[in-house]
Amino acid sequence: MIITYLGRQFVKIQQGDTVLALNPISKDSKYDGKVARFGSDLALITVNHPDFNGVETVTYGEQDPFVISGPGEYEVKGISIEGVGLKTEIDGKSFMASAYSINIEGLVVGVLPNIPEDFKASDISMGTPNILIIPITSESDVSKVYKTAVSLEPNIIIPVDYDEKTLKAFLKEAGQSVDVVEKLTIKKKDVESKEASVVVLSF
Repeated sequence: MIITYLGRQFVKIQQGDTVLALNPISKDSKYDGKVARFGSDLALITVNHPDFNGVETVTYGEQDPFVISGPGEYEVKGISIEGVGLKTEIDGKSFMASAYSINIEGLVVGVLPNIPEDFKASDISMGTPNILIIPITSESDVSKVYKTAVSLEPNIIIPVDYDEKTLKAFLKEAGQSVDVVEKLTIKKKDVESKEASVVVLSF
């Protein structure tokens, strides 16, 4: 599995010939960075918001992704996905959102939206993900985000939607010093010995 971070909460996951896009950035977003464009088989959207719902960004030629944008159980190209509904907040506004558990050939990837103030890990039936992708959008919420991540007992934690300050605070909370890598290439046997190990991907 190859995981690449593309800014905001936009992540590309590739397993063999299958490409998943998580929270692709829409052309209507106010994001001022360069937005990657590619064809995907599957697009998962945690929140119906221009920063996260850019299906057109990951549609290329005849490659039109299967879109998952809400709670439920899905199976696409041998990948099992469970979405659980919860509320979140973006720029002071309340939104309905989804957290996802994605099982790809025995590797389980958990994807969370922005953590709401009253969130508890027991609110979602994600099980224990091997890899957890979690946004850290506010310096004041870093402690809560880290505790939430650890409570799900992942082998690897990948922070997204960070800036220099929130990332520094998150790593301090985690008590870890890590190198920033361009992409994560990993197999199931590589994760089993890790425990809440933070991996920072550049964008």
